[in-house]
Amino acid sequence: MNVVALIPAAGSGSRMGTTQRKPYLTLEGKPILVHTLTVFEQCSLIKEVLLIVSSSDLEYSRTSIVETYKLTKVNKIVVGGAKRQDSVWEGLKALEGQYGLVMVHDGVRPFVSQGIVENAIHETAHYGATVAAVPVKDTIKIVSKEAEVVETIDRSRVWAVQTPQTFKYDILKMAYEKAYEDGFYGTDDASLVERLGMKVKIIPGSYDNIKITTPSDLVMGEAILKKRIVDS
Repeated sequence: MNVVALIPAAGSGSRMGTTQRKPYLTLEGKPILVHTLTVFEQCSLIKEVLLIVSSSDLEYSRTSIVETYKLTKVNKIVVGGAKRQDSVWEGLKALEGQYGLVMVHDGVRPFVSQGIVENAIHETAHYGATVAAVPVKDTIKIVSKEAEVVETIDRSRVWAVQTPQTFKYDILKMAYEKAYEDGFYGTDDASLVERLGMKVKIIPGSYDNIKITTPSDLVMGEAILKKRIVDS
């Protein structure tokens, strides 16, 4: 089964507070995006990778990321849209050929493991739609507009969703087409599939599989990477 990975990396990174976009900030001397793409480059189950970036980063991504680090599976780089959903949609429209599964993974989640990627592929082949997630550790409360507690959620049923989010190609394409037809924007790809009435299977993610969004995430990322280097 042909599997393609879409890697959206077109976000502005305003919460990071730097002039440089998040994917190109470095961890241990290497851009975050390179750490992410290397996981997919090394996965034998991934046939190809489509990278989605901002228009201003197009040439830099090609020369300083893909070519410099010899990421041979990245066979196409496309310009993303105004929002993450728009970027993934641009990626979907740019696909050529026949694909069984499409995996979407944030460009700034550099610590996804080979095991998670491979498990996502195997499980999606069976279920049709999967998302990596971890159980929440904290107590979760619903609050009113006045910041008063309305309800305490049973956290045993609450999971924090990550990427990769993986789908049979036809399911994801249909979900995106329906979302744009209805003018709907979701917070992740799975929410678009859920709107079709389809089930999405949770697969185990990892607490290390963080999305690097703020300066504190960058510090945590350095710690995770150093620990992995020591453990190896």
